Amino acid sequence: MVGDEGSAGDDASARTPSGADVPETGRPARVRPAGDDPADVIAAAWSRERPQTPVDSIGVVTRIWQLAKHFGDDRRRVLAEAGVDPATLDLLSALRRSGPPYTMSTRDLAARSLVTAGAISQRVARAEREELVMRRPAPGRSRAVLVELTEAGHELVERTVDRVLAREAQLVESLGSERREALAELLRELLVDVQEQLNVQGVSHVGHEGIEHPGQG
Repeated sequence: MVGDEGSAGDDASARTPSGADVPETGRPARVRPAGDDPADVIAAAWSRERPQTPVDSIGVVTRIWQLAKHFGDDRRRVLAEAGVDPATLDLLSALRRSGPPYTMSTRDLAARSLVTAGAISQRVARAEREELVMRRPAPGRSRAVLVELTEAGHELVERTVDRVLAREAQLVESLGSERREALAELLRELLVDVQEQLNVQGVSHVGHEGIEHPGQG
């Protein structure tokens, strides 16, 4: 495994009793026995009850839904502890990532945040009330509105985004860097293919509650 050092004896000692490699973090991944995994149980039950039913997707789709639920719930928990609303952080993060002068149109914000124009309007209004952003007309564009990150909004992002992303890095660290990269590429390919099959251009966020549901910091 990339990242392991030492002699053959050292390599042998860096294995779990089952013979599985310890990830680069030194923390072995916990793997549920196949017979106890809910996705496997569901697939096996359908195969037993309806042998003609295709079950190949269950192991992928069910686990993706389960992970999305876990990641969404955990992010809400982390943000609740930090006293930050998930939708507000999404808005402020989009502005922060845009670079100086940290200003974007509401249309660009909607596209960048993967939500509707109505949802962005609500997010901006809420953040403006909290003095995290300010709105102003776009020069030369009668109906366009620009949203600018305020000093308070900038400070909130700076103290929150590392906390969120460090936690999520912790949740996936057991895979090790090579397997994380491989998984990220597989998920990218799958997402593009599914979007083409469904004829959709974007995707809504999983993990938000309310009318803005279906973030990355």
